[in-house]
Amino acid sequence: MICRQQQLHQCTGIPLIPRKLYKIGEVMRYTGLTRQTIHNYTVFGLITEAERTESGHRLYNEKVFSRIERIKKLKEKGKSLREIIRILNG
Repeated sequence: MICRQQQLHQCTGIPLIPRKLYKIGEVMRYTGLTRQTIHNYTVFGLITEAERTESGHRLYNEKVFSRIERIKKLKEKGKSLREIIRILNG
């Protein structure tokens, strides 16, 4: 039996729920976007990477999927990338 120490919230002591991080290939597969598009959205500040691996690979959390859905819907409405940046980033 493997016993793993559970991480606790530093203030409340409540156990933390492990979060899932997605590699760029997984984000591509689930969203249908290309690697270059995801990279561009990151550079333009439309999505943010959660962290990077030791080897420098980008990792994204689950929030990226709802953000990409919003971007896609705005594009479907005919908004330009510049307009989308302004709308989402205020």
